[in-house]
Amino acid sequence: MSQTTFIDQAMLSDLLGEAAHSPRLRKNLNFHANDAAACHRMLNGLQPDTYVQPHCHFSEDKEETMIVLTGRMGVLIFNSDGVVTRSQVLAAGSDCIGINIPPRVFHSLVALEPTVFFEAKAGPYVPVAAEERAAWAPNEGDAAVRVYREWMRSLFD
Repeated sequence: MSQTTFIDQAMLSDLLGEAAHSPRLRKNLNFHANDAAACHRMLNGLQPDTYVQPHCHFSEDKEETMIVLTGRMGVLIFNSDGVVTRSQVLAAGSDCIGINIPPRVFHSLVALEPTVFFEAKAGPYVPVAAEERAAWAPNEGDAAVRVYREWMRSLFD
């Protein structure tokens, strides 16, 4: 996107609508020009039944910053064995609205309600490699995803 763009409630609502109709129940809106851009800036819309497999980024320049603009989501930080070491609800307008995650930290997100967050990280885009996906969590599309996602969500009840 190479034009002046206002991020307003209509944009957030439209993005959540697109996420609701996406097979993965999430959708992003990129502000960077292309996948090769040095800095990636985007909005991510998540619906409650989406699954973000726990993962980390090995590259030292893949720190991620997320700030919730609307809705509420849980963030889980895991050790390399899959034990949750930290959990935090991020919610628009609350005491905790965002997180910065350094490289090599296993993490996942749980949409506790329809949520849009702003994300910034270094480019270029590199898909999460197999070895960066948590071996102790089901892969997206596996039959075990529903149970695992509900377990992650239960940590925020």
